[in-house]
Amino acid sequence: MKILYFHQHFSTPKGSAGIRSYAMACKLVDHGHEVVMVCGSYGGGQTGLTGEFVNNRRQGNVDGIEIIELNLAYSNKDGFIKRGFTFIKFAAHSVIIALTKDYDLVFATTTPLTAGIPGIFAHWLKGKKFVFEVRDLWPELPKAMGVITNPVILALMYFLEWASYRSANRLIGLSPGIVEGITARGVLNKNIAMIPNGCDITLFNSFDQPWRPEGVNPSDLMAIFTGTHGIANGLDAVLDVAAVLKKRNRNDIKLVLVGEGKLKAELIVRAKELELENVIFHPPVNKANLANLMAAADIGMQILANIPAFYFGTSPNKFFDYISAGLPVLNNYPGWLAEMIVDNNCGYAVLPENPELFADALVNAADNKDELKVMGVNAKDLAVKKFDRNKLSAQFVDWLEGTQ
Repeated sequence: MKILYFHQHFSTPKGSAGIRSYAMACKLVDHGHEVVMVCGSYGGGQTGLTGEFVNNRRQGNVDGIEIIELNLAYSNKDGFIKRGFTFIKFAAHSVIIALTKDYDLVFATTTPLTAGIPGIFAHWLKGKKFVFEVRDLWPELPKAMGVITNPVILALMYFLEWASYRSANRLIGLSPGIVEGITARGVLNKNIAMIPNGCDITLFNSFDQPWRPEGVNPSDLMAIFTGTHGIANGLDAVLDVAAVLKKRNRNDIKLVLVGEGKLKAELIVRAKELELENVIFHPPVNKANLANLMAAADIGMQILANIPAFYFGTSPNKFFDYISAGLPVLNNYPGWLAEMIVDNNCGYAVLPENPELFADALVNAADNKDELKVMGVNAKDLAVKKFDRNKLSAQFVDWLEGTQ
């Protein structure tokens, strides 16, 4: 069948963004389906297209996927209003494509929540099958974070959430909390599949030149965070623990923050004010270079702001990248990932907003590297057995095929 796939933040492995949609689209192509990917120009992402934009779009085939890239730049550094307008513009262009293209099924994935709009139009105006993937619960998460407080905007977003769920023939949630959130809106369990983010086992074991950033010695314990430096990520917690480690004179532990985001500049300023030489900031890197970095790391940091809605309502790419590379994980909030880490002995789960416990875990890791290696083996085992991207992509294809 021909699938019209909407993901505003699509990227191939050449970029530094998540590649879930790329992997899923490739698996659909492998199964004989035709995929048209509609996306924007995401900061850190790479669609694989290099030609000029004509009438605000460029189009081409990348690894068997037909890509329509709209000239709509987006960055986490953008302000709320600018991002909102970008979301709306993408939705408007997507509706036009959904109403004019020939296809059998429309698939849309968040974020943002506006990603569901072309699916709604396709379902009700063209009678097309619609599958909606929910990566984060909107507007629940931004409301819990205090990012969106206007009651009118929240009411409109709740309506859009309800309309997207009720228009979809089938839905996908990426975590237990997301699935529960969808069912709470009246969707039957039989119409929802939980397909979490996956582990790119081959990609993260194909490193050729492990490397460490400048300032990290070969003997140091290197703890890395790879992802957006935004409000939701709560990276001040890393600076807090760095200050504790500094007081303890544990200069052998380095905390490496890789990525970009709205709060990165503020974090750099604070780190300088506190004279935290044990924190190293590094720009984003593509997936191949990330695999080389992780091959030289000792532990991955899964960090989020202490917001209860995050505990079971997120499925972070970085966690699955860490365990793909055989890295133990240090998680700083409760929830389904913390439970998995404890149950599988593949890292440390500490209470939120407690830099002393966070520091204790890092010191334990640095002083017990043989035990840390066992945790890394357990992490890789968890990745292979439960979250292999190939298996999850096959499940994804089966779910879409069953919609017809």
